Amino acid sequence: MNVHPRDIDDAPNREQAAEALKLLRQWAKTAPAAEISQLDPSLARLVPGMSAVNYPSLSREYPEGFVADEAYRATLPDLQNGPSSLIRGAKQQIQHVGISNFRLPIRFHRKDGDDLTLETSVTGTVSLEAEKKGINMSRIMRSFYKHAERTFSFEVMEAALSDYLTDLDSFDARLQMRFSYPAKVKSLRSGLEGYQYYDIALELIEQNGVRQKIMHLDYVYSSTCPCSLELSEHARSQRGQLATPHSQRSVARISVLVDCDADCLWFEDLIELCRRAVPTETQVMVKREDEQAFAELNAANPIFVEDAARLFCAELLADHHVGDFRVIASHQESLHSHDAVSILTEGPTFAASSLDPRLFTTLFHVG
Repeated sequence: MNVHPRDIDDAPNREQAAEALKLLRQWAKTAPAAEISQLDPSLARLVPGMSAVNYPSLSREYPEGFVADEAYRATLPDLQNGPSSLIRGAKQQIQHVGISNFRLPIRFHRKDGDDLTLETSVTGTVSLEAEKKGINMSRIMRSFYKHAERTFSFEVMEAALSDYLTDLDSFDARLQMRFSYPAKVKSLRSGLEGYQYYDIALELIEQNGVRQKIMHLDYVYSSTCPCSLELSEHARSQRGQLATPHSQRSVARISVLVDCDADCLWFEDLIELCRRAVPTETQVMVKREDEQAFAELNAANPIFVEDAARLFCAELLADHHVGDFRVIASHQESLHSHDAVSILTEGPTFAASSLDPRLFTTLFHVG
């Protein structure tokens, strides 16, 4: 008769594990600390009050002279570039992942020939394939810094974008640079000059192998309500009643797809285009004669928010530098407790069914 011994490799059940733990803890009550310290660390942690007995002695001094050489760097963990098994959530492609608002001084070229260094906020993102865990965020900054000392243009942005596409092994990417651009503006009648600051952003996008260059500009102006102007004049003429029309600070955000085949579209060109469309730009230096002139200028150019969008549109359609575009206008009412807004788009680049719920709140300029 053959006797088959019990298979000693049978996995223990929960009750057996609990008994083993109980036995370990009973032994630990009388065992010397030296013996416990010789246990495997994972076992020692199961003993109450003994979790640190065999923990290695660590230095609390910062190692000033330590050098992380290539061999040491090779041992460092890199979870972002880990296997797809580490992905949490759905294994889906991410259209944009990267960093926003890292700032540095960037040199830009003016239309009149000199250079200007401005604090610039940079956002850089790339696409992430569904099977990749993540990206190395610092590589975007390192790629950009290779070009940071150059005078920037769309061509330099393209070189930076190409570098971090290669460095991060991605197929789509976006680079955006945002800054406040100063330009001298003359007062209307007194001859004084002052600096007007324009919020500008340059955006370079690569998607499906196609690159697009986009320029954004916030233009701040005064809008006098045509209806209020007529009602004020009616009160004066019919009843001898002094009345004033309401006007308010208004903002248009102009976004244009720059024609890659056209010559350079300068910041100054887009600013001047806006002035031609709506000449009632807010003023910097003002004496009494300038304030009177501004009142006359507003009376000569009363506009509803719909008018503003169409006036900007007419100028943009006539400019050969500009492809698709979007105009977002916000008249921040002095009559109503709400704002009047409009959006006009030309071409597919900026067409959208949905809007950012806080889009119009970003158009406030508080000076």
